[in-house]
Amino acid sequence: MADWAPVLIGVLLFVLLSPGLLVQLPGYNRSIEFGGMKTNGKAIFVHTLIFFGLYTILTLAVHIHIYTG
Repeated sequence: MADWAPVLIGVLLFVLLSPGLLVQLPGYNRSIEFGGMKTNGKAIFVHTLIFFGLYTILTLAVHIHIYTG
């Protein structure tokens, strides 16, 4: 049996936290922009920190498991 939770959580967070897709922290003109489809280095760094923080919390602290069988 394989544990698919880390894979699915990683893919879901990657899609949702892609800078410029849904939200961007920090934006070009404001501190937060929605659906701008542009990005910058600061936004990539912030979204990377948020991604790894949420990924670590969900996989290690909350112990989410999805088994297929």
